[in-house]
Amino acid sequence: MRLILMTGKGGVGKTSVAAATGLRCAELGYRTLVLSTDPAHSLADSFDLDLSHEPREVQPNLWGAELDALRELELNWGAVKRYITEVLQARGLDGIQAEELAVLPGMDEIFGLVRVKRHYDEGTYDVLIIDSAPTGTALRLLSIPEVAGWYMRRFYKPFQGIATALTPVFEPLFKRVMGFSLPDKAVMDAPYEFYEQIEALERVLTDNRVTSVRLVTNPEKMVIKESLRAHAYLSLYNVSTDLVVANRIIPDTVTDPFFSHWKQAQQQYRQEIQANFQPLPIKEVPLYTEELCGLPALERLKQTLYADEDPTQVYYQENTLRVVEEAGIYSLELYLPGIPKDQIQLTKTGDELNVRIGNHRRNLVLPQALAALQPSGAKVESDYLKIQFTANLPLAS
Repeated sequence: MRLILMTGKGGVGKTSVAAATGLRCAELGYRTLVLSTDPAHSLADSFDLDLSHEPREVQPNLWGAELDALRELELNWGAVKRYITEVLQARGLDGIQAEELAVLPGMDEIFGLVRVKRHYDEGTYDVLIIDSAPTGTALRLLSIPEVAGWYMRRFYKPFQGIATALTPVFEPLFKRVMGFSLPDKAVMDAPYEFYEQIEALERVLTDNRVTSVRLVTNPEKMVIKESLRAHAYLSLYNVSTDLVVANRIIPDTVTDPFFSHWKQAQQQYRQEIQANFQPLPIKEVPLYTEELCGLPALERLKQTLYADEDPTQVYYQENTLRVVEEAGIYSLELYLPGIPKDQIQLTKTGDELNVRIGNHRRNLVLPQALAALQPSGAKVESDYLKIQFTANLPLAS
């Protein structure tokens, strides 16, 4: 299966690009699903038909669906939700309040990932196109495997073992004193089973032969800045970007003086897009005279974007993480385009290297060759953060 994620700042047109990409893939004979994981769904509006949680055929070889986060939560997290509800009710909350509070913040976003993993495992489709949430939310989703893995390794597995051993002994006392039962095996197993799914999906998302992100941007200052940050953060999570779509370019045929300033500004920003995102390929899409709603309008966008091309191709093979050895000195090289060195913080604990850029953090589990070494220096060169590692030096006698 080929997995293509469309993301960008809210309102840049990523849903239209996702839908048009799906049309072209279906036209080429690929069984294609366009799945919206954006809580503010607009995929149905783009296709101009009703969509639901289950895939609906749009035309031959093309299906569309909009994620229902509550259904996914009940399917994957129902046992845990019911247990948390029981605990809250025992503490005095009424049924509705307890049920609402049992759904933890961010769970809808998390289960979008689970849905993607299930489609990948089932293999029903040749191409899965994700109309994802705006960049900030999408990047938080990419950090979930890292964060979940950290907690699972350090806290949850030890706690699970202790709880399993003690439950038969303390269950009657706990029920009598607290008013609710200790979690059963189904409740205890659910978080780890969920983590295993997310960990497996991470391997898919970081395989640049399978998964590509396509950034949709507009020729505007704030949008370009966010897109550049998104590109760097995607690289931080080892997810490859292979194409940038610059949308809503005012055509040269527009000569109304009202648009002259806009056209001048766009010309400058188009040059910035070309300079800042190279060597990524960039496709430009004009500002159309009508809304891109319905299949006829999407056909026009499809033709502009791809003409005779196959959208499932990998447009650029981006290598975001690599280990280099020269003269016995190892370097870990992380592709972080446009990020100055003074914004990067590095710490090492055991076999993990923590890389922090602003609010985004990644815990890299180091390969065996580097785990026993210590970082000895770092520099930014050609958009790569290059971290050198050396052996621990013996103390001087």
